Amino acid sequence: MLNIALIGCTGNIGMQTAQIVRTYPSRFRFSALVCGKNGGGLALLKEEFSPRVALRADELPADLSEIFSDCDVALIAASGFAGLRYTLAAVKAGKRVALANKESLVCGGELVNAAVKKYGAEIVPVDSEHSALFRALGCKKETPFERLVLTASGGPFLRKSREELERVTVKEALAHPTWNMGAKITVDSATMLNKGYEVIEAHHLYNAPYERIEAVVHPESIVHSAVIFQDGSMLAQLGYPDMRVPIQFALTYPESLPCEKPLDFSSLGALHFERLPEEKFPCYSLALRAGREGGTSPAIVNGAAEVAVRAFLEGSISFPRIAETIERTVCRVSAKRAETYDDIAEADAQARRVAGEIVHAF
Repeated sequence: MLNIALIGCTGNIGMQTAQIVRTYPSRFRFSALVCGKNGGGLALLKEEFSPRVALRADELPADLSEIFSDCDVALIAASGFAGLRYTLAAVKAGKRVALANKESLVCGGELVNAAVKKYGAEIVPVDSEHSALFRALGCKKETPFERLVLTASGGPFLRKSREELERVTVKEALAHPTWNMGAKITVDSATMLNKGYEVIEAHHLYNAPYERIEAVVHPESIVHSAVIFQDGSMLAQLGYPDMRVPIQFALTYPESLPCEKPLDFSSLGALHFERLPEEKFPCYSLALRAGREGGTSPAIVNGAAEVAVRAFLEGSISFPRIAETIERTVCRVSAKRAETYDDIAEADAQARRVAGEIVHAF
């Protein structure tokens, strides 16, 4: 019986994790459930699964170690910058961390990696792209490689011109062509900020130089990512777009459990790949630049993005203003070395304040 501490239990990944636990009740149980603000959803999960701990984020103790004290795996599926605090706490508890929160490595990759080494913890990625890379590398992050290739669906606006992007609606931005995700990550996919974050994650997960990581557009979302080796050969993971597969694997690796719908090659049809049009999606380039700069630069980009995406979802700004808000914030908030969590949290707070001012001025 594997004990899971699930952070972000009422979100999209959290609810899919609950489906997995229902499917395999003799394999998994929840030792802890934590949600953001959805107390009603938490109450239903608490009644069904009877975890030892069930809390909203505003009820948490100052010391998070109690949440992870008796778990085998900490699945971090909290949304946004808030996930970093949970990830660090789980790592310091020496746990396997099934990481579904991009911002933990985007904003605090160096800090998280140092803690993993110090406390003997383990990070297993839940993102479909990074799960694919992990498996293509034989589940050994130290496996030598030549290049890492991340695939991107292109989101709902791949074929739209820059002029058309000025007029897109929230409903259109949330209509992802292949994946079912939460609102924030769906908009991040539409702006390609999400793919820039994944490049930063790859840098930290696999100790990969940025020049050896690339992203390509693959609209069908069947090839989840690939590794190119020194001899020119490539290994890729293929599967239908279903997050339950990487969630399950992060929980049970190196073992695999049956999936609901195995891939049927005879029905796939053609698979297409093309260059990622960076000129149309400036958020991608902003994320890459921040990743290369390091320090608190990625936290500044992320803090501004969280404010800008919320404003877009509320109808306060247009879709292209998301990138404009991030870029203006980066120009106004100075980055520095990220030596502690407080350094990163301070950069996040400054970016949110400045981005809020920018959004209000539009």
